[in-house]
Amino acid sequence: MEMNDKIFKALNEQIKHEFYSANLYLSMASYFENIPLEGFSKWFLKQSEEEREHGMKIYTYITDRNLHVHMHAIDQPTIKFKSPEEAFTMALEHEQKVTQYIHQLYELATKEKDYATQVFLQWFITEQVEEEKNAQDNLDRIKLVGSDKAALFIIDQKLGALAS
Repeated sequence: MEMNDKIFKALNEQIKHEFYSANLYLSMASYFENIPLEGFSKWFLKQSEEEREHGMKIYTYITDRNLHVHMHAIDQPTIKFKSPEEAFTMALEHEQKVTQYIHQLYELATKEKDYATQVFLQWFITEQVEEEKNAQDNLDRIKLVGSDKAALFIIDQKLGALAS
């Protein structure tokens, strides 16, 4: 089963986006590890692993179609954050951007009548709803507690438990 060249290029580009996401979340994990808010760090480490898995899911889809994956250079993510709120705001904005990428891929697959890729991308569409909800919920919690360090510590413990 051949794959349309436009779809092939777009999927390779999406692998780059997924691995960038993994690196961004590693950067955020490092930030939280050094504050230290180890629960947030564990949560972002888990998110990083999930993003890598997403990239590998696309990798496998391409190789299952008997094509050779073209790996693209991955930009360096932000490494400095002013506050936990800024990091979680960036995480939400990033997830929203990834959702746009996935939607564009789906639109392309629809336009090109690549039904297999449309079905494949359904999982990513559903996953992005969950990713955005988690990012929004975490940001809302951070904003809710404001400068209350005890409350921030409780959220840190909760996210650390979720990541374990």
